[in-house]
Amino acid sequence: MSKELTLRILLENPVSGTVYGLQKGKGPNYETIQAQLGNGKDLCFDFIVQVKQTNGSDFLLSGPFVQGTPENRFVYIGIGSYAGQARAPWSGRVKVPLPEATLLNSKGNIGEHRWSCTVPGRTKDGKPMFATVKPFNGWSMQELPT
Repeated sequence: MSKELTLRILLENPVSGTVYGLQKGKGPNYETIQAQLGNGKDLCFDFIVQVKQTNGSDFLLSGPFVQGTPENRFVYIGIGSYAGQARAPWSGRVKVPLPEATLLNSKGNIGEHRWSCTVPGRTKDGKPMFATVKPFNGWSMQELPT
């Protein structure tokens, strides 16, 4: 059994003049999609992951945006040259943790909702946020419009 889960990452206050993009694929042959230039406004990344039921009642997140092991799933937002920006002043990624499978299992009606999270786009000293988002306030569920 496989279903789709709609996700949205809101990147708050990204560094102006820097490109941000969602990483699709793994390893050196990944593709950057939804590349957006930081311009003083929040950036939004919408995408879909697959939710597969494994033996029993557990779920497994998969698809071209999902990174990591089954115990530690996440999504990458590329920054600067990692997002395809030529002569970028920055190079790196921010790692956004994905919702826990047990949380998905407890909510039901997977296809009728969108999960969203908000992550900071920059550090206190004005540089892009790199590495794993900390602190991470988690994901919240919203009904999709009909």
